[in-house]
Amino acid sequence: MKGKFISIEGPEGCGKSTQSEILVKYLKEKGREVILTREPGGTRVGEQIRSLVLDAKYEEMEPLTELLLMAASRAQHVLEKIMPAVAQGKVIVCSRFTDATITYQGYGRGFNRDLLKTMNSIATGGVMPDLTLLIDIDARTGLRRAFGVEKAEAKSGEGDRLESEDIGFHERVRYGYLELAKAEPERIRVIDGSGTIEQVSAAIRREVDALLAREGAGRGGVTQWR
Repeated sequence: MKGKFISIEGPEGCGKSTQSEILVKYLKEKGREVILTREPGGTRVGEQIRSLVLDAKYEEMEPLTELLLMAASRAQHVLEKIMPAVAQGKVIVCSRFTDATITYQGYGRGFNRDLLKTMNSIATGGVMPDLTLLIDIDARTGLRRAFGVEKAEAKSGEGDRLESEDIGFHERVRYGYLELAKAEPERIRVIDGSGTIEQVSAAIRREVDALLAREGAGRGGVTQWR
């Protein structure tokens, strides 16, 4: 049985963490061996990087520093966890992957997107998800959900370094995700995140079931490190 790599993406407050956990439970009930992971993070090294990158007290962190730390975490993650797990026939469910770099550091921060694609390729060795589930939600609605209060009009004022960016940043991130989905419709499946938890999870299950049904015919998402 071939391993599979599934990433879950979306703007802040879209419900990635909740839906990732629901999906893992569903896959385990289907008899699959599943690993739930996240970016930045996923490994001991990566989690240390995550705590540094997202800590709001480091407000002086330069965008370039943030970008390079994200890439470093990803390289460790792919080599240590993702590639071995998929090679062993496991299913990886990852909250955020390379698309997040294009949207947050590219569309959000303004880095050249071709440069970011090159950096992603170096960090991953060409590894890409078999399926990316983009949970789409309006940026203001997402921030309200993330904070549980009406804090989306200008700046959130709290949360981690990325959550506390202004609303314009989050709207650019959402736009970037939708542009990526248009460019790669076979890999990136857009899920309406405005519904209930059960409605969103049902839509996710349909896409994952379709992926598993194609298991014998499709290509794996993991390539060999060159």
